Amino acid sequence: MKVLVTGGTGFLGRHVVRELVGAGHEVRALVRNESYSLQREGASQHTGDVLDPESVRAACEAQEAVIHLAGLVDHQGEPSDLYHVHVEGTRHVVNAAADAGVGRMVHMSSSGVTAVSTEPDIFNETSPYALETVRRWPYYLSKIFAEKVALEAHANGKLPVIVLNPSLLLGPDDERFSSSDVIMRFLRRELAAVPPGGLNFVDVRDCARACRSALSEGRPGERYLLGGPNMTFGAFFELLGRVSDVPVPTFTANRRLGTATAKFLGGLEAVGGLEGDESVAYAMASHFWYLDANKARRELNFRPTNPEATLRDAVKWIRSRGPLERSEKATFGGLIRDVQRLLGRA
Repeated sequence: MKVLVTGGTGFLGRHVVRELVGAGHEVRALVRNESYSLQREGASQHTGDVLDPESVRAACEAQEAVIHLAGLVDHQGEPSDLYHVHVEGTRHVVNAAADAGVGRMVHMSSSGVTAVSTEPDIFNETSPYALETVRRWPYYLSKIFAEKVALEAHANGKLPVIVLNPSLLLGPDDERFSSSDVIMRFLRRELAAVPPGGLNFVDVRDCARACRSALSEGRPGERYLLGGPNMTFGAFFELLGRVSDVPVPTFTANRRLGTATAKFLGGLEAVGGLEGDESVAYAMASHFWYLDANKARRELNFRPTNPEATLRDAVKWIRSRGPLERSEKATFGGLIRDVQRLLGRA
């Protein structure tokens, strides 16, 4: 099958290209620049951008399927930028694919459009969009609207669309640390406390296999949540500590402290010009991102890798990149110690 992959040079994109090529598909990747060549992976490249409708049209010519991965993994991004890339970019891909007569499109969304709550509830594909919960997080709002654009195209008979909703992607080869920042910071011992919420993560290679399966097994118009076991952040860091031999923070923040910390750090950002990563991270880590992936197991033959193996491979790959030096970016622990010193308490 001739398959166009948008976002082919990203963390997930590279694994998807390898998976498709290995399965015998003829892969073309839409790329914004030639800094990373996918030709070594066995794919051809077409220079363009999902924000440029004409380049997307040209890339869709003679393709039988499209896997749309392009996006911004940026929880601090400008809402307008996230909207343009995710929503308008998806609309351009949908229109171009439909005009080119593409047989089906796999749209990559996120489990965070549905599976997130202040309580440890477990969500599935019938759960509503978490609009109220994520209203302060432009990344997830833009992913909700992008998913709606894709599914609307299917509902209107414009293009058969399958939506995949993976949880946090982890594993080897995250060159930009778009998803693996939490592991990097743990290995650098920059985390001062265990957050009070819970998470779900999925091996990036399992997600790539699900993309391949969706091309033939996925039902158009359906959504598929992809994830491994649900676990508290405490359990996650215990597992990460075991595979990395790095001590786990001994202090566990409760929900009230997590919320207060987020507000406190947000105030420091406003007066001090800090980047804002910490307050958003702690606010998100006070939630639970639990899901049920049984539908994908039944219909896409989705079989999650053992989470310990995923983390072991991710840690091994990160350490293979060179020495782990502490980031110069302000951390929660550093900020608290600075405030304590100012107050004469340390």
